[in-house]
Amino acid sequence: MDVSNITLRNLEYIVAVAEERHFGRAAKRCGVSQPALSSQIQKLEASLDTIIFERSARDIRITPYGETIIEHARRVLDEVRLLATAAVRVSSPLSGQFRLGIIATLAAYLLPHLLARIRQVFPRLELVLIEGLTDQLLEKLHSGVLDAVLASPPISAGNFQIEHLFVEPFFLAVPAGHQLGREPELTARMLRAREMILLEDGHCLRDQALAVCPSQDRSLRDRFRATSLETLRHMVATGIGYTLIPALAVPSTAPLGALVEYRRFSEEPPSRTISMVSRRGSAAAEDAHELSAFIRGNLPSAVSAAGL
Repeated sequence: MDVSNITLRNLEYIVAVAEERHFGRAAKRCGVSQPALSSQIQKLEASLDTIIFERSARDIRITPYGETIIEHARRVLDEVRLLATAAVRVSSPLSGQFRLGIIATLAAYLLPHLLARIRQVFPRLELVLIEGLTDQLLEKLHSGVLDAVLASPPISAGNFQIEHLFVEPFFLAVPAGHQLGREPELTARMLRAREMILLEDGHCLRDQALAVCPSQDRSLRDRFRATSLETLRHMVATGIGYTLIPALAVPSTAPLGALVEYRRFSEEPPSRTISMVSRRGSAAAEDAHELSAFIRGNLPSAVSAAGL
């Protein structure tokens, strides 16, 4: 077995193909032509005397030996990033590229509170933001595509480091004139799942909203499911039901006029915790911790710090 020709670039190529499941997309991601990428992977397979990918007209499959090689490649690349990050961190924390995933129900509402201050405090930071669903983001974190994820528990710890950042209460968004909008004291016990408009499957906020409802009344009407908080808001405005809205997403002015009312809960409000999730021992773990400390020190007034 000849390993003298193995380069970090070769390892980046096979990891990209494994994650994209497509040679063309992998080549674009790596900034090379598809023939060049394919040729280098074939040379790597020859050097290792094994087949990493089974190629067909319709599909790319990773061989059992290929899975092992790709996992080792990820570790090598992560160690190299750790080396580079450590060298930069000596002179400046949170410098260089940091790839942060954020759940879709949080990104547009938290980032406006933080980005200007982040640029001021960490001028050498290149923050790459990826929005998505929790499971998708955590898979990208596990595979090394992301350095950290802002998400809401429960999260299976596994090889993840989890730091709780803040607790965000929920408000009830109801159509104007709805009975719940006239209640002198609003409690979670008054909610009915069959009257709620929920997000599609895959959004953690969907499960959190259902969990707030009394256990004996969690039957669903599946006619109405939204793809985003903004769609939820507009569906409430039509009068077909009500929903829970995280505090950061409650507008300071009413974009829908008098069609939607936002009610605080009278007793301890239902809420969600937002956490920073990173890979233990990864090149970016210390930067994730540094960013967590920054966020906890610059929280919007609508939320409260979470216990560590």
